[in-house]
Amino acid sequence: MWIKGGRILDASGRTDVFGDIHIEGEKIAGIYPGGTNNAAGEIIDAKGLWVIPGLIDMHVHLRDPGYEHKEDLMSGSLAAASGGVSTVLCMANTHPVNDNPSVTNYIVEKAKTIGLVRILPTGAATRGLAGKDLVDIAAMKRSGVAAVSDDGMAIQDSAVLEGALQEAFRYGLPLISHCQDRSLSGHGVMNEGALSRELGLEGIPKAAEDAMVKRDVELAEKIGKPIHITHIATMRSLEIISEAKDRGVGITCDVTPHHLLLTQESIRGHGTNAKMYPPLRDEVDRMALIEGLRTSVIDCIASDHAPHARHEKALDFKDAPFGMLGLQTLLPAILKIHVDYQIDILNLLACVTINPARILHIEGGTLQPGERADITIVDPNQAWTFNKHHIVSKSTNSAFIGATFPGKVIFTIARGRIIYSQN
Repeated sequence: MWIKGGRILDASGRTDVFGDIHIEGEKIAGIYPGGTNNAAGEIIDAKGLWVIPGLIDMHVHLRDPGYEHKEDLMSGSLAAASGGVSTVLCMANTHPVNDNPSVTNYIVEKAKTIGLVRILPTGAATRGLAGKDLVDIAAMKRSGVAAVSDDGMAIQDSAVLEGALQEAFRYGLPLISHCQDRSLSGHGVMNEGALSRELGLEGIPKAAEDAMVKRDVELAEKIGKPIHITHIATMRSLEIISEAKDRGVGITCDVTPHHLLLTQESIRGHGTNAKMYPPLRDEVDRMALIEGLRTSVIDCIASDHAPHARHEKALDFKDAPFGMLGLQTLLPAILKIHVDYQIDILNLLACVTINPARILHIEGGTLQPGERADITIVDPNQAWTFNKHHIVSKSTNSAFIGATFPGKVIFTIARGRIIYSQN
């Protein structure tokens, strides 16, 4: 296969050239700046298009096993492919919880059968996500997990987290931490402030996140082991992480597109589809996150794709589940951030390609010859409005419905094979 005449953008080598890419089998065989006349075989005309590494989304809920009415590995794979995502890291809050090799094996084998995007399981850090007893991380590593995390059930006990960090590091796995002090967040359902009081809803204070980010940073610094903080949402959390990086602490972090583009005011128009965990905050936090991208304090952008059935999101706000879809809007949101805030496109693409690849210690995220041929081709000038009829997932809960984005995925290629085409 040849991809000809596109703008080749690869953050791993700061590559920005027009030219051709040659694929042989499952690998990238060569890049030809300026193009070549030697192409033969299947040809994709990429003139006017961008050619980038297939996206790596390091925070996805695929709900399989146990909650297949919301999403399953097949529907999630199709959503990822249509969004230009070739690798997903799926979280462990399934039913049963992915805290043992049998569940991991189920996910790995089913993903192989589907054969679309690369699905990497996350193993729970503690049994049943209860925050008490560590799982057998060695056995989970052998079964195929790529990371460990209790995600939404943030580990409250510092001694347990320290043990998890030590074990994860021992077996070469990143530990992904969701930072929420549950004694502070309580039963809150949205950002604590004037709007929560106006709506009569219990709020989640920013301190619930900030205090736990500080705890995690200090613990990682104390024992000298890395930690990845997921979906940061406050200005203070970002400041704590930035200060820690300046001290040389091994800390990385990600942010979601919805925390970058939306605020708590979205609740007025989108109701429970704008109910997130952590919650959408206010404009000062949103703009701090945008600046965190500009200055590269933020390492990754991850969708936190969280499908829920319509009847679940139709409940009262206080009872509805947290989360929204994200796989199909991850790359369009990044293109919007690039256009609206003039942030370097290679820096943004690094957040969904080479940076997550390095944090997860996996192949991919690059277009260098010899690497796996995971490639996304996007039209940066095809403006479109995201509506329900675009949604491939089983669920439709998105606060981006009705949003206009400046670019659209045209092809997704995984291991040298087209797995999505717009036409």
